[in-house]
Amino acid sequence: MRSFGKYISKHLVSFAVFILLLLLINVIAFGCTFHSIIKKDYGGVSPNNMLEEIAAASTLDGLSDEARNKLESNHIWGIFLNASGETMWSVNSPQNIPAHFTVQDVAIFSRGYLEDYPVFVSNTHSGLLVLGYPKDSYSKLTSNYFSIQAIRTLPLYFLGMLTIDLLLLFFFYHLSKQKIIKNTEPIISSIKTLSNGNPVSLSISGELSEVADTVNKASKILSRQNEARANWISGVSHDIRTPLSMIMGYAEYIANDETVVNSVREQANIVRKQSIKIKELVQDLNLVSQLEYEMQPLHKKPVKLSKLLRSCVAELLNTGVSDFYSINLEIAPAAKNTSIECDSRLISRAISNLVQNSIKHNPQGCKIKISLDCSDTALILIISDNGIGLSSEKLQELDEKPHYMNSTNERLDLRHGLGLLLVKQIMKAHDGTMKINSIANHGFTTTLTFQK
Repeated sequence: MRSFGKYISKHLVSFAVFILLLLLINVIAFGCTFHSIIKKDYGGVSPNNMLEEIAAASTLDGLSDEARNKLESNHIWGIFLNASGETMWSVNSPQNIPAHFTVQDVAIFSRGYLEDYPVFVSNTHSGLLVLGYPKDSYSKLTSNYFSIQAIRTLPLYFLGMLTIDLLLLFFFYHLSKQKIIKNTEPIISSIKTLSNGNPVSLSISGELSEVADTVNKASKILSRQNEARANWISGVSHDIRTPLSMIMGYAEYIANDETVVNSVREQANIVRKQSIKIKELVQDLNLVSQLEYEMQPLHKKPVKLSKLLRSCVAELLNTGVSDFYSINLEIAPAAKNTSIECDSRLISRAISNLVQNSIKHNPQGCKIKISLDCSDTALILIISDNGIGLSSEKLQELDEKPHYMNSTNERLDLRHGLGLLLVKQIMKAHDGTMKINSIANHGFTTTLTFQK
């Protein structure tokens, strides 16, 4: 996308400008660091200038007071040799400097050093001027000279500047990264929200506005599709209700008509039971759709979950649970008086669905246990049975395909798919979580966690 490319290009250009600015800073820092050294080594008191100035003020008889004072103030010693190598005069000459020099001596020290003192020589019309500098002040080569201070300072300078450059580069990189994250995080968050099937509304100005517009457009399309899907399911559910009620009514009438032969009455009773199952499935499908697309209004209020559980269990037992099944309710003392904000009708539906799942999938009978416990931050509701359970493959399939699972069951028994999905949607609407554990022939356990 062009806008995103412009956004990246802008940051690359900014980074390049920063590098150029950093190079300019390095040049300025180099000048500030070595200015005094360069001024000293190549300015008015440099060896070459000092030689010229002192040579002009030198004679066999001596040196002017001004020139002598300048040597002393700059810690420079000097001697003046005649043609025979004899010292005619000296200024602050070290004690180990001889008073007479041979031609060989002059040839040797004129190359750079005299008794480890860096010396500079100038041949005048009346003799040879030798200026000596403090030890370790200059490093002399045959063709040039270098300040020892400069040589010692260079490694520290380069190390210091390298460290500063790296720190500045990292700092600029961190700022760029934070800015990119700040600008792109809303987009990434919106895309994640879209991937979960929820609509978003993104407002971003600048280079990424085109990306934001595209995300908003995709969100509107998704919202329209979700709304159309939910309306279609709701419409189908409504259209099925009337003919299904008629089928159920006629089936119940035939099943209760004693003038009809028993075989027909039994078949009518089967039709009635399967019609009830279809009705429940349609209701679940409609409610799942409304919850998933946030079209189901929630009526939340403070509810004691322990009291709601007792009511649900009593209602289930009053509907006539077979003697093959037992329902045991256990409530921890800490959870008796704990309330949560919830829609009691939906929570009751979730509990009923889980209990009915255990009943429907264990026709041989089972023990159903409902337990409620409390932690510092949550209420934990566990509904379990000791029935046939699910294999690991079926459990994985349930996790991967929670919607409208494929079934070869001719009785249309999809409640372990759609029923559990409805419970999951109800928990999501209440900011809770659902966890399933099951082992084949060792029961089925569902854990619902409500945050306080």
